[in-house]
Amino acid sequence: MNRIIYCLVWIFAAVPVIVKAQSPGRADDLQCEHLQNPLGIDNLQPRFSWVLLDDTRGARQTSYQVIVYKENGETIWDSGPIASGDHLVTYAGKALEPFTKYTWKVLLTDKDNHPYQPSATASFETGMLQKQNWKGSWISDGTDIHLKPAPYFRKSFMLGKAIKSARVYIAAAGLYELSINGKKIGDHQLDPMYTRFDRRNLYVTYDVTNELQSGNNAIGLLLGNGWYNHQSTAVWDFHKAPWRNRPAFCLDLRITYADGSIETITSDKSWKTALSPVIFNSIYTGEHYDARLEIPGWNRADFVDTTWKPVIIRSAPSGHIVAQTLYPIRAVEKIPAKAVKKFSDTNYVFDLGRNIAGISELTVSGKAGTIIRLIHAEKIHPSGHTDLSNIDVHYRPTDDSDPFQTDIFILKGAGTETFKPRFNYKGFQYVEVVSSAPVQLDKNSLTGYFMHSAVPEIGQLQTSDLLINKIWQATNNSYLSNLFGYPTDCPQREKNGWTGDAIIALQTGLYNFNGITVYEKWLADHRDEQQPNGVLPSIIPTGGWGYEWGNGPDWTSTIAVIPWTLYEFYGDLKPLKDNYENIRSYVSHINDLYPGGLTTWGLGDWVPVKSKSPVELTSSLYYYADATILAKAAKLLGKTEDENNYSALAEKIKNAINKKYLNTTTGIYGSGLQTELSTPVYWGVVPENIKARVVANLAEKVRKDGMQLDVGILGAKAVLNVLSENGYADLAYQLASRKTYPSWGWWMENGATTLYENWKVDAKNDASLNHIMFGDIGAWLYKALGGIFPDADLPGFKHILLKPNFVTGLSRFKASYYGPQGLIRSSWRQTGRSVHFEVVIPANSTATFYIPREWKLKEASKMPGAPNKDGSYELSSGTYSIQLQKL
Repeated sequence: MNRIIYCLVWIFAAVPVIVKAQSPGRADDLQCEHLQNPLGIDNLQPRFSWVLLDDTRGARQTSYQVIVYKENGETIWDSGPIASGDHLVTYAGKALEPFTKYTWKVLLTDKDNHPYQPSATASFETGMLQKQNWKGSWISDGTDIHLKPAPYFRKSFMLGKAIKSARVYIAAAGLYELSINGKKIGDHQLDPMYTRFDRRNLYVTYDVTNELQSGNNAIGLLLGNGWYNHQSTAVWDFHKAPWRNRPAFCLDLRITYADGSIETITSDKSWKTALSPVIFNSIYTGEHYDARLEIPGWNRADFVDTTWKPVIIRSAPSGHIVAQTLYPIRAVEKIPAKAVKKFSDTNYVFDLGRNIAGISELTVSGKAGTIIRLIHAEKIHPSGHTDLSNIDVHYRPTDDSDPFQTDIFILKGAGTETFKPRFNYKGFQYVEVVSSAPVQLDKNSLTGYFMHSAVPEIGQLQTSDLLINKIWQATNNSYLSNLFGYPTDCPQREKNGWTGDAIIALQTGLYNFNGITVYEKWLADHRDEQQPNGVLPSIIPTGGWGYEWGNGPDWTSTIAVIPWTLYEFYGDLKPLKDNYENIRSYVSHINDLYPGGLTTWGLGDWVPVKSKSPVELTSSLYYYADATILAKAAKLLGKTEDENNYSALAEKIKNAINKKYLNTTTGIYGSGLQTELSTPVYWGVVPENIKARVVANLAEKVRKDGMQLDVGILGAKAVLNVLSENGYADLAYQLASRKTYPSWGWWMENGATTLYENWKVDAKNDASLNHIMFGDIGAWLYKALGGIFPDADLPGFKHILLKPNFVTGLSRFKASYYGPQGLIRSSWRQTGRSVHFEVVIPANSTATFYIPREWKLKEASKMPGAPNKDGSYELSSGTYSIQLQKL
């Protein structure tokens, strides 16, 4: 329907003049810095991208022209027609100015060099650009870090002229909720994103034009602790973080009047502060709110603040304040309680019916001073009460005033009251309400909110196997539950940015969600945390914990693997450029420590079923991957000497691995465990002439192990991929769709709606019920069954490696992936010994279709052109319907 509308608009617009015939279609989905119409960016050379809308066979662009304008119509960059099929370009015009809105459009030509319709215009707006453009001061209430109540801040001001536009720029150490004239600004949660606060702070930009009024106005701010002033105590020692201080903020409200003049209301000594009803808040444990302490109208212009205290001006947390240019955290989904169990008038347990990360909202009436505790848990006791024993194991409370995953709400006794925390999130399915006096609650009294970084969904998957569908959905639920401006391991017990978990789940995230902005932010956190010698901690960001445990190459290869994978998926070289020296420093440090090519540094195959593979093997494989990525990046960036040096290093590592662990006669690595056999193939160290034998040994080992997995997280990432990509797709599918222990399906059979941390559903340790570290299966479904692979030689799905597998036991499969070039769709229907395969290749892209082993084209299925020597076919963009039959 949208395509038709576009065409009609063009036809009507073209009536008054005679122009050269244009092709149908246009550039669409224009993005700047991988965001649509971003507000407040700091990049002086922003990236522009688009997709080509044209569903005709073989559609492609032969040239592009990007034109960028200022609001006054001045052209500040016209690239001119560039003969290229590129869809991602970097700004190269006049120097961008701060606080300025720019519009841009793209002109493309088709495969016959005819012009496409001009794109619609998109926009971006610059923010501060440079630190010296800030006018406000960092202010705080100046109290002790141990003071528990959160502070309010307010400022009233008068406006007397007509307003053209207004923007708020706010940086905070901690978390904030901003309001103007009593209205909350924006729908973000937990802003700004967590960083290494003493090295980098983020600011957010808001358009508040419509919130201001002629006459008196007021800005209100509530500051929370977040990770900045961590008042809870756990094993990671965030309460001892070197940056820790009372929360503070810096704010500029920049008003442009209709007459062209500009006024800036800033954070300064004129602001007032008072303590709020938020009497305690911890990002880790919970939030406590005393409604009796509410201050009606505190953030309105007519409020009298004569009893409020003056603020203090304090130093900035760091000298590096940059724009928060990523998808924000939002309360994305509202989830009503599925059931409630009443134990008494003072005790209820609510069940959301699914495990989420987020918060709960309670609506209740009761006597003033009634204390209500909301205990959030993933599971319940047989008695029906909440059970936190699987998630509170690393909490080290000093007293009973800060209960784990528990909000406390004290009623003011004025009719119906509602409580929803502002500065916290939890991992939970159940909420137990315990009150100090009777209250009457029903199923509608409590609602859950699923919170996460609001990354757009770009992947869809459906199969004839309901179990596989559940696994895919549970994987996505766990992935999103662990995305809060950085990837985490779990949303309850830790909330830590474990690097190893992120490597495992990376491709799953990128096939299903547009997550590049979050990963680029997290890579900046890596750069902030890296030691001068190249060492990275195992959790990022960190207050200091993790540099001496868990941070070997099997975990902290994130510094190399993430930029390379982003390059493969988006065709964007910037993450590799930004992190090149960091990768090089990291790899060089490992080489200094382990000059022989093998390293024992790492955690190894974490949480295995029963067999543990040698750490030296798995860590050395990741070390090899890092060196290989570094050599490839050096080639892309024109660093020939580095390319040669690190290619040689990668070869040395590979040879050392194979010399020690590979029996070339038998094709067995180590003792022949599943992880030992699969990970060398996955990371590409197996000699080509012996690869088939190694994979055959893996398949045989799986059969000998009872057709079940015997791996931890490193092996779980490798086994399915290696089997399906080397002729054993049916076996891989049997593992993926298995319903008995140990398997993903075993979790589903036991009622899981997210992925677990342990193969055992009744595990005593490592027992979180919402972990992402076994989550690579979400990517495997797109690759093994849909056959959708990026091609590093033509990244960003400019060329697709199309390698589907029509596995026994699955009759229907459908996957779609909206990549950088547009929509890719792969679907098939299997009947008897025949398969009907349909594929959509987006405009400006091509694919190589590899016919699976044991299958051939039916005579009636016509393919464009002759087959390649290996039997594959080259496909241009368009829709294809292919008939195959089993040999």
